[in-house]
Amino acid sequence: MVFSGSPKRAYHHGDLRNALIAAAAELAAQGGPGSVTIRAAARLVGVTPTAAYRHFAGQEELLGAAKDAALHELTEAMHKELASRPQSEDPVRYALGSLAALGRGYIAFAQAQPGMFRTVFAWEGPLAGEPDTGRRETSDPFRLLLDSLDELVAVGYLSLERRPLAEVAAWAMVHGLSVLLDGPLRDLPAAIREEAIVKAMLILAHGLSGSGLTPAQEALLIDEMKTVV
Repeated sequence: MVFSGSPKRAYHHGDLRNALIAAAAELAAQGGPGSVTIRAAARLVGVTPTAAYRHFAGQEELLGAAKDAALHELTEAMHKELASRPQSEDPVRYALGSLAALGRGYIAFAQAQPGMFRTVFAWEGPLAGEPDTGRRETSDPFRLLLDSLDELVAVGYLSLERRPLAEVAAWAMVHGLSVLLDGPLRDLPAAIREEAIVKAMLILAHGLSGSGLTPAQEALLIDEMKTVV
């Protein structure tokens, strides 16, 4: 983050908007979406609320900028997991590993940055439109999930008949677990938390197939997921 809680940090002339966005992102990281206000962001930057209102019509607009920053960080966390996983000549193994990597990145971000994670989902209206509506970047988390499921279809693991709305089931599983781990399951011992994450991903993978994982595929998915902290 750009700021560290110190008010009246200097910003470059003409760059007040970006300074306010950085401040809003820091506020979101520290306290979630409810902490993002024009006054608080202006205080962090060291300007008056009146100056801030020249760049943002109101709190919702500033919160929208914080959401965009949070969404970008979530996407980057998922990309990082995808990029760090090993290559495989087995297309099914690789496709399952990609799905596991996306889930790992999503859950890890939710645990490491709970304020930013909650900010991602603070917007009003649909969480995501159809993939081709142009409302979101093609590299956002939803698009990454769609591409991963399409890859599972391409390698013959997920049938065309089972593909429709599979993204809803997959998203619900991973997002729901992320929320639980930030709430009622927050105090689970690390080993049990990791086991719960692995089990959830295994159940998801079995359900997507319809016929279940082979022992080798299940062992792979466990290896992919057990690095979650």
